[in-house]
Amino acid sequence: MSAAYSFEIVVMPEFMPEHSEPEEDRFVFAYHIRICNTGRIGAQLISRQWKITDGNGDVEEVQGEGVVGEQPLIAPGGEHQYSSFCVLDTPVGMMQGSYHMVADDGYSFDAEIPPFTLAVPGSLN
Repeated sequence: MSAAYSFEIVVMPEFMPEHSEPEEDRFVFAYHIRICNTGRIGAQLISRQWKITDGNGDVEEVQGEGVVGEQPLIAPGGEHQYSSFCVLDTPVGMMQGSYHMVADDGYSFDAEIPPFTLAVPGSLN
């Protein structure tokens, strides 16, 4: 893929103890995402695909349009930020995925979301 279609995706996960119930195996994590267009061509985020793996190795795949109800157009040098959440049955897990993008010139591509860890503080050494 050309450098014209380049995105940097930064994820900041956060454990949400006030929404979690560890005794019920319910662990809620927020994740805050910044999508930066580092390329030379604007692109619209059309859909997302997530692969969520819990500490037992169970995998859930999630697909859908846009992000939190939006399909943002991100200009060169621009960015889009949003927050969402997921619920795991274990105190540790991992997420990764991609955003399907369509550039202003009609080129269609996937922007990869690098894997990131979801972990209750103190659960990893």
